[in-house]
Order: sequence, then structure tokens, then C-alpha cells
Amino acid sequence: MTSVIEFFRNLPKKVCKVCGEQIDEKADCYGNICDECDHPAR
Repeated sequence: MTSVIEFFRNLPKKVCKVCGEQIDEKADCYGNICDECDHPAR
């Protein structure tokens, strides 16, 4: 049986659904769009 820690370590990295770049995980973030795509420079 796999431990809970190993389960979370083996999850694929989260990627932005707009640009496809990897998103740095944040403890309270459930979004799937990176900061650059969510708040483009004006």
C-alpha cells in the first residue's frame, strides 16, 4: 500500500490551462491558470 506522502509526491505537476507552463503550487490555491495569464501586464 502506498503512503499518503508518496501519493502526493507522485501526482503530476500542475500546468496552466492557457499557456501550458508549470504552475508553482501554493498552499491555498486551487486555480489552474498561472499568474501571467490570469493578470497579463497592461
